[in-house]
Amino acid sequence: MTAIEQAQEFFAADPSPRASWRMAVLMGRNSRTYKFALGHALLQLAGQGHAEVSLADLAVPYALSLAERATDAPQAPDGSAGGATDFLTVLGRAGATSLRLGHPTEELLAAAVRSLPVMVMQKFHNLGGEALGHRFYELGPGTGGRRTVRFTDALRSVAGSEQAPGLGTELGARWRIVENAFDTGIGRSLIADGLSVDGTTLYLTDRRRRRPIAHLTPAVIGFQHHRCLLCDDVIVPGAAVQVDHVFPRSLMTRYGAVRPWPGPDLDLLWNLAPAHEACNGAKSDRLPKDAELMRLARRNTAIMSSPHPLRRTLELQMRTTHGDARAGGWPAFLRAVRALVT
Repeated sequence: MTAIEQAQEFFAADPSPRASWRMAVLMGRNSRTYKFALGHALLQLAGQGHAEVSLADLAVPYALSLAERATDAPQAPDGSAGGATDFLTVLGRAGATSLRLGHPTEELLAAAVRSLPVMVMQKFHNLGGEALGHRFYELGPGTGGRRTVRFTDALRSVAGSEQAPGLGTELGARWRIVENAFDTGIGRSLIADGLSVDGTTLYLTDRRRRRPIAHLTPAVIGFQHHRCLLCDDVIVPGAAVQVDHVFPRSLMTRYGAVRPWPGPDLDLLWNLAPAHEACNGAKSDRLPKDAELMRLARRNTAIMSSPHPLRRTLELQMRTTHGDARAGGWPAFLRAVRALVT
């Protein structure tokens, strides 16, 4: 199954504006982090009740969010910046001053207005050449910062929904993962080794540098449509959440008392899923039900449609324990694990 087909399957499970939003944020290609800054600005302005804004007004939170992030992490792969008028080059000159002022400098604002329509806004709704199921804005005709950006009903429903805070948190987690990929060097450690999970903090970590990147829950819960893997209900804001070992971790201990556990490592990303605290407590150490395995397979398949490094992480975890990832996919992998204990 191709990444596009995996994304289409994700959307089919919940053909809503939220699913289209998550496809854009979680599954789109990441040559730079511009789309995350655009998503942040869209959620902020639409959440304030705006139905439309000028391009210049959109460029203000867009540019400031990039300035804030650029002080701590790279916003593009090393060496990708262009000439003196390239947005990232201007950001390097004017970002710190903009943060001190609390608004973009004239130079940074002009660079954002110039680059947004072509570099970012034309690409936000496309996923590997395929259009999303929903559009979130329409850019009016003309040139310059006075051009109108009209927010669609789909964006207003996303930004005004109960899940809006969670969508913002998911976006932030994905942004940090991509920044770390740029910092480490795509094609080197993250691609070769993927990410691991710190069992104590439940943070995704860079295997080579052993540094925390993003908490597991906001990094993956969007691929579950922000639903509890166990009961399949939406996890509402403020609800107590735990990360469930879908196949209980105790299996490794039980088998270890007699002979080595013959299955895959159960402490890895493929087997960890956010769930309601109450659901996780009630489940205890029981084996997963068929419906839970179906949801886990669907979640892992959705992650496989995202760019590196999460996709690579699951590819490695599947191939080291179950052969080629294309041979039956996640449903076959999970059936094979269950066959070991039933």
